[in-house]
Amino acid sequence: MNEPLIQRHWAALAAPKVAPALATSTVLILGRIWNANGAEHSTGNAALMVVLAAGAATAGAFAAAGRGGGDGVLAGAAFATSGTLALAGVAGYADGLPLPLLLWAVATTVAYGLAARYWRTDRRDTLAHNRQTTARREDHAHVERVEALRAGAQIEVALSGAAYAEQLATALITRATLPGFDPAALTRTGIPELPATDTTKEH
Repeated sequence: MNEPLIQRHWAALAAPKVAPALATSTVLILGRIWNANGAEHSTGNAALMVVLAAGAATAGAFAAAGRGGGDGVLAGAAFATSGTLALAGVAGYADGLPLPLLLWAVATTVAYGLAARYWRTDRRDTLAHNRQTTARREDHAHVERVEALRAGAQIEVALSGAAYAEQLATALITRATLPGFDPAALTRTGIPELPATDTTKEH
């Protein structure tokens, strides 16, 4: 069984690597746009972002401490949302770039740290899948070789039987043309039987 080989485009391979930096950069840019449109030193806007970020972090904590070890995906999404809101709030409230850039660098580093765990898991799963695929191909190749040997043995036996029958028929025809041939004697003694063969025998 042949499985299709999929060649992924270079953009599809590079997209997961740049996604964390792209996400944090987008949040920083939107925060600075918000800053330019009146969010700078706005206590109300800052309080709103603090409440939203704290709420998302609390939801992540509850999700992580849930029954059965918690939901890692939900907790990760909640904490990521909390960090995003915090970064957006600081970028919108601060009057300069140093603090937002510092938080952007921290958020990007954390995002790549979390993504690296997923990439390692995905790489292990991919390697395991490749090993299983290779093992299946080897099994199928072995079965095909065995079947080919069995078919070859059966064909060889059939050809040998056909050749023997042809030689026997030729001998009988030749014998019938010789003087003194007695068909009754041949009937009494019978003709030689074909050799017994086992068509399932493998070489």
